[in-house]
Amino acid sequence: MSLKKIVILFSGEGTNLENLIQKLHQKSVMVVGAITNNPDAKGIQKAENLGVAVTILNHKAFNSREAFDTKLVEIIQNLKVDLTVLAGFMRILTPIFTDQIKAINIHPSLLPLFKGANALERSFESEMKVGGISVHEVVTEIDGGKIIMQECFDKSDMDFETFKKRIHKSEHVLFPNAVMKVLTSH
Repeated sequence: MSLKKIVILFSGEGTNLENLIQKLHQKSVMVVGAITNNPDAKGIQKAENLGVAVTILNHKAFNSREAFDTKLVEIIQNLKVDLTVLAGFMRILTPIFTDQIKAINIHPSLLPLFKGANALERSFESEMKVGGISVHEVVTEIDGGKIIMQECFDKSDMDFETFKKRIHKSEHVLFPNAVMKVLTSH
């Protein structure tokens, strides 16, 4: 059986990108590439150091979200992947993307709570006694897709840095498992 193929989209540090490549690439799946909208993303070097080619598609070079998404979809379709994985990809995607690309995303809160930007901070500052993460299908509504997996933890007595580290630790365990769950359920 041939390995399933994924592409990873990211915008920044690339910690989830790096973790996915280290845990899955050429073991459970083939990471056929990574795409970033940020030419200065630190994740570029991380991916290249692990042997994954990165395509830089600077969103500032496009006059609309739709034009950017059209080019992004073209690149992904040419890669012939089984799944697109958003790992800190900080773009609001239009139906041009969401109607054509099967994708999942990781989010640093227990959805449906704290959708959108600054979720980590909003989750921490809330009166909830737990925090957590969600992996969900990507749809047109921001962070509104079907939840694939979640993990929660008690956040009592945590300062923000401890909370943030706990979120990242959970992401690094749950996200590869969620990718495999989606790829093997079809």
